[in-house]
Amino acid sequence: MKIMIHGGFFSESTQTEKTKSLKQEALKEIIQKSFSYLSDNSAVDTVVFAVSLLEDNPLFNAGTGSQIQRDGKIRMSASLMNGETKKFSGVMNVESIQQPIKLAELLQNENDRVLGGEGANLYALKRGVPNFNVETEERFQEYQQRLKSSGQGTVGCVVLDKNGKLAAATSTGGKGFELPGRISDSATVAGNYANNYCAVSCTGVGEDIVSAALAAKIVTRVTDGLSLKTAFLKSFEELSEFDGFAGAIGIDAVGNIHFSESHPQIVYASFDGIQLSVFQ
Repeated sequence: MKIMIHGGFFSESTQTEKTKSLKQEALKEIIQKSFSYLSDNSAVDTVVFAVSLLEDNPLFNAGTGSQIQRDGKIRMSASLMNGETKKFSGVMNVESIQQPIKLAELLQNENDRVLGGEGANLYALKRGVPNFNVETEERFQEYQQRLKSSGQGTVGCVVLDKNGKLAAATSTGGKGFELPGRISDSATVAGNYANNYCAVSCTGVGEDIVSAALAAKIVTRVTDGLSLKTAFLKSFEELSEFDGFAGAIGIDAVGNIHFSESHPQIVYASFDGIQLSVFQ
């Protein structure tokens, strides 16, 4: 069993060394809780559990604490990929949802598994998901000041469970001040993908991640026989051809883990029950 989580890039406008330390401590707590949960649950259930904890922590740009868009509204995206069933589900630009990843989880059982905007909001209402104000005072002040350097915050998780099954989940509050209707990578297979061989979750500039088809490309290369490390290196080399801004975490079916970043300071942690590692 092994788990990795990420909390996006350490690049948000108001972050300080104290904030970085708080994020690292939060990752430690969340990954240990999630590993304990993994002991009695599947990979797909665990990635939802871990990402929901990240969404509930206002230090991270997902769920509570999400960025505010140009029109003053918060719209979030999240997705879930079950490596065993090959089912991808996600929501794009949902509003007033505490944990978008759980809405993505509900869609795993639907024929129409990716919903956006008003349709996703209506689906949440019909499924009894309560409205929740995810705006924090810090995000409101950033919006008021129109600071535009705060756009690389996404959270994610990849898991290998005791039965050798893999899953990935990713959630984001956007990049801040984007045009309403903008689609991030987090609810696409470019930002979140898994199968029987590998699971990957990305963070960074969504447009760059989609242009590189990053998560799906890494997973496909591992499926075709490349090592996890080599698949990451080759995919990030291609990302560098247009100076793409991205980071990713990944785990393969035998428990190898890897992460890469095209620009410094992705915040992530890994845990296998013995070795706990937290990096900025």
